[in-house]
Amino acid sequence: MNQKRAALPVAKEGFPFIAIAVFVTVILGIFSLKLPALLALFVTLFIVYFFRNPEREVPEEQDAVLAPADGVIIYLGKAHEEHLDDEMLKVSIFMSVFNVHVNRVPFSGRVIDIFYKRGKFLDARDDKATFENEQSGIIVETDKGLKLVFVQVAGLIARRIVSYPAKGDFLTRGDRYGLIRFGSRVDVYLPKNTDMRVSIGSKTTAGETVLGCLK
Repeated sequence: MNQKRAALPVAKEGFPFIAIAVFVTVILGIFSLKLPALLALFVTLFIVYFFRNPEREVPEEQDAVLAPADGVIIYLGKAHEEHLDDEMLKVSIFMSVFNVHVNRVPFSGRVIDIFYKRGKFLDARDDKATFENEQSGIIVETDKGLKLVFVQVAGLIARRIVSYPAKGDFLTRGDRYGLIRFGSRVDVYLPKNTDMRVSIGSKTTAGETVLGCLK
């Protein structure tokens, strides 16, 4: 991944939105439209806040699977992963518009496949979103031959999924790998014997919270 992108305090993908908001704020200020200008300034500050890109401290546990997103776990249980055609443990993390939306790699490994599916924009908390919403997924194989899948799922407001990796890339856990704009969720599919450390309702911090440990 581009280290310059990784070092920026604000995600690069937010720059066009910030520039437009700043432009509108300045124009309204020039014409002395105080209330609209204040509102535009608030929107500008919120956009900067939304695209914040903080540094994280990655845990040292080598077998730990890390949360790919900031948010709340809304599902944890068995599920069939169609691309591997296997029963796995699925963890779904819902991100509100107030969460950091930069996503991080859950576990180190080689990207063996990537998939993208166009679809609807249902509420990301809806069970049907797994099958019907627009989504982008990555399948990673670890150095021990285990396969993990993590999927960015668009939500009701989210209309743009960004994913940096390409097939064949080696990803390091905790590194930034993409983002979803304006509210969404990320699903992680793990081997069934993973020792889980979280539960439904747990809050997660991308790159820091340990979801579970691979056996």
